[in-house]
Order: sequence, then C-alpha cells, then structure tokens
Amino acid sequence: MKIYKDSNSSGIAHNALALGTKVKGNIQAEEDLRIDGKVEGIIECAGKVVIGPQAEITGNIHCTNADLMGTVNGNLSIKETLSMKVTCVFTGDVVAGSLEIEPGAIFNGTCKMQ
Repeated sequence: MKIYKDSNSSGIAHNALALGTKVKGNIQAEEDLRIDGKVEGIIECAGKVVIGPQAEITGNIHCTNADLMGTVNGNLSIKETLSMKVTCVFTGDVVAGSLEIEPGAIFNGTCKMQ
C-alpha cells in the first residue's frame, strides 16, 4: 500500500494514497488526506480530504473539509466546506456546513446544510 506522510510546501503534514493503489477497508487520518487511487470503505479524517480526478471511492467520508475531483459513491458528512470540482461525479447524500459546486460537476443525491 502506498500511503505516506509528507510535508508539502506550506509545511503542513498530509497523507496520500497514490494512483494505482487499491484499498478495501476503512481509513482513519489525523492529518489532511489526498486520495488518487481506489478505496472501498469508510474514510474518516480530522482534516481535509482531497479526492483526485482519477480516484474512485465507494463508501462514506467523514471529515472537516473536502475537495472532490474524482468519482465518489457514498454519503458525505463534512463539518465545514465541501467543494465539488468540474471533474467530480458524486452519488449519495451530503450533510455539510457549506457546499460549492462548479459548473460541469455531477451531483446525484440530496444535501442538508448544518
């Protein structure tokens, strides 16, 4: 499994799941998390979750903030801001503090604002 902890240019630690990696099971992260591979399971993160444009997620996501660029099938519970980018394909239900959807993003489901 290609999960690693890195320091980006801002000096903030984050975790990453590389393209070509497949995970069946739950993921828990204390720091920000970027996923570019495939995940089947629950993702829980105390920070921000970034789903890359080629990522495929089947399962629920619970986090503080999220940027979706890939395909997600599941329910989302986002404490603060959820951002669906132009390449996002999302199917499921959302509970979020705020929601941003770019033109071209696909959102099939319901949304409840906290």
